[in-house]
Amino acid sequence: MRKYQLSQHFLRSPKLAGFLIGHSNIKKRDVVIDIGAGSGVITSALARRCKRVIAVEPDAETAALLRKNTKRYDNVVIVEKDFLEMELPDGPYKIFANPPFHLSSAILHKLDEAKNPPDAIYLILQKQFALKLLNNDRHYTSQLGKQLYIQYAPRIRLPLRPNYFTPPPAVPTVLLELKKRGQ
Repeated sequence: MRKYQLSQHFLRSPKLAGFLIGHSNIKKRDVVIDIGAGSGVITSALARRCKRVIAVEPDAETAALLRKNTKRYDNVVIVEKDFLEMELPDGPYKIFANPPFHLSSAILHKLDEAKNPPDAIYLILQKQFALKLLNNDRHYTSQLGKQLYIQYAPRIRLPLRPNYFTPPPAVPTVLLELKKRGQ
């Protein structure tokens, strides 16, 4: 069940999640973190495509549903904790998530400033916020965008339709890719 105070907009289906993951560089050998995993739509799609999924869900009620929906996957680890307080893996990992929009900036700061930052980040974000992360002459680039640009090459992979989500977000959304430079 969606909780308004958590600004949750869940993807409608694992098939849609699989389509979006298909626009990433996630491979069978990868460890991937799903931030704000919700009921497990993205987690389930990732479990079929990568070595291990770390599904992070801070809400106890939603985490119980996540456990139920992903119990058939032995490569899913569920962490019932706030992602911003979680330890990140020591080895290589990637991010693919649809986090609550109000946490986007804090999540990107944590990942960029991590001792071991991810090799690639794929986030579903508000389009207006994502545009501020691109370093170009067509849009204003935020301080966070300039900071990320040092180690990541950002680009918008796909615009997303409101009907991809339940409930539909009131703002345009996109799939943003941040790939570590040199990869």
